[in-house]
Amino acid sequence: MVEVLKGIRVVEQGTFITGPCAAMLLADLGADVIKIESPEGGDPYRTFKDGHYSAHFQAYNHAKRSLCLDLKKAEDRTLFHGLVSSADVYIQNFRPGVAGRIGAGWDDLSAVNPKLVYCSISGFGPDGPYSRRPSYDSVTQALSGFLSVAIDPANPRLLGPALADAITGLYAALGILGALVERGRTGTGRLLEISMLEAMMHFAIEPFAGYFALGEVPTGMDRPRLAQAMILTCGDGKHVAVHMSSLEKFWDALVAGIGGQALTQDPRFATRLARIDHYPQLVAALNAIFATRPRAEWVALLSDTDLPFAPVNSIADTAADPQVEHLKMLVPVARRIEGAKGGADRLVRSPFAYGGARDDAVVAAPLLGQHSAGIRVALAENPGTWPG
Repeated sequence: MVEVLKGIRVVEQGTFITGPCAAMLLADLGADVIKIESPEGGDPYRTFKDGHYSAHFQAYNHAKRSLCLDLKKAEDRTLFHGLVSSADVYIQNFRPGVAGRIGAGWDDLSAVNPKLVYCSISGFGPDGPYSRRPSYDSVTQALSGFLSVAIDPANPRLLGPALADAITGLYAALGILGALVERGRTGTGRLLEISMLEAMMHFAIEPFAGYFALGEVPTGMDRPRLAQAMILTCGDGKHVAVHMSSLEKFWDALVAGIGGQALTQDPRFATRLARIDHYPQLVAALNAIFATRPRAEWVALLSDTDLPFAPVNSIADTAADPQVEHLKMLVPVARRIEGAKGGADRLVRSPFAYGGARDDAVVAAPLLGQHSAGIRVALAENPGTWPG
């Protein structure tokens, strides 16, 4: 691990994805993360599928330590405050008001540690008409407007990955790093508040800019049409993604690669603007050509051109992709827990390379309360000192 955040101590009290994702990103950069969990089952994401160590939990909680605390108990709350007093960052993703009721609000913890960077993640913000509502990934994708510009309106469906959750975690981690830089100048902590709604609206800043600049309501087909991006079906039913953008050379490369010179004689496809206006017809014409060969042949032919394209890989395809193997993106899981049902043996490493150095392993996610005994002993022996 390239530990650019070595020495940064993080207390995370998150569940599901947003808070755990933010803390995971800091852990990937070398921060020491202690995850606070309820003794009664811990993070619900542990049981998202089978057992108590789901792959979903492992993804966002690797390289952390797990400490079980019941903050309704005075002795555990005292221990918790002692831990926070020596931390640099605290992260929670409760609904507004919950943290204050368990002694984990900003006022509580900043009094314990004035240098603390406190990150509060919510669904819709700390106040307002929706603030008390529950929110999950799909809800935020829909409310933020993002989903409307990411789907085909003729065939609407939710997107598979938890984009809003993970993107909010990314924004939270970025905000935390900014607050840590500021603390380096001022010596004081900072309250950072971020909601899933705000994160996803900012992520969709381009269609919002188009709406306010042009007065047009964007749809899910605008971006592919203008970018001349499309998914084409090959003769074996597999797919290829093509993205020609605004450069004429990429259209020329596609025509040359597929032997499609006849397309250039069609006035509907003679210029980029014409191709934008006749996007459905262009996709249909290209699909007719791509249906004549299996995907492997098209990939081989197009690899000799300057066209931006890629096969639409499954996760299994990507895991075996030559470029992915060259980058060593999949690394062993270190300190795997014996007897943990469903423990992954490999995971995707952090994408960062510092001075050419990349992570060569990922530390396994903890079992519930795996580190409780050691942390409790360390805090009892040295109150106010971060347990190593």
